[in-house]
Amino acid sequence: MSIVTKPITLHINGKSVGPTPAPEGLMMVDFLHEYCDLTGSRLGCGQGVCHACTVILDKPDGSSEEVRTCVTGAHYFEGKKIRTVEGHAQRNDKGEVTGVSNIQQKFMEHFSFQCGYCTPGFVTAATVLIERLKKAPIAKDQVEDTVTQALNHHICRCTGYVRYYEAVREVVLSTPGLVKEGK
Repeated sequence: MSIVTKPITLHINGKSVGPTPAPEGLMMVDFLHEYCDLTGSRLGCGQGVCHACTVILDKPDGSSEEVRTCVTGAHYFEGKKIRTVEGHAQRNDKGEVTGVSNIQQKFMEHFSFQCGYCTPGFVTAATVLIERLKKAPIAKDQVEDTVTQALNHHICRCTGYVRYYEAVREVVLSTPGLVKEGK
């Protein structure tokens, strides 16, 4: 028996990857870990429930969405653009981290994580939310519900959720243009 492979080409964190021959049934989380050495997206449940494995899919219309990589085959991403948690920080020419995203900074300031296993998924969800709010700001009285809806499907097994939610609320309320004036 032989493994059937098919080439895959995509953009990850702004860089072209491939064409790379990959087994047809390979899940994206395994492609990221084994073929790209990007291990930030975590294999948690393997069933698409915990969302620790999510990446950001950048759509042609400029919007973005979370995609669970433990239940989505690598070849689904053929020709697409994605961002992993490794792509959120700013890096110099040597690849060294020189700065973190506002979400990452607030998570650190709020001590939002304990073991950190679920953190990449929460970073992804919060980033997608912020990008959505830049295009469609919400009223101040909608912040709580909006943050809850964005993060609610992510599972954290050790810290509870209070600090993640606090950090994201702070980013939403302190970033100009995400909340409409008024309520």
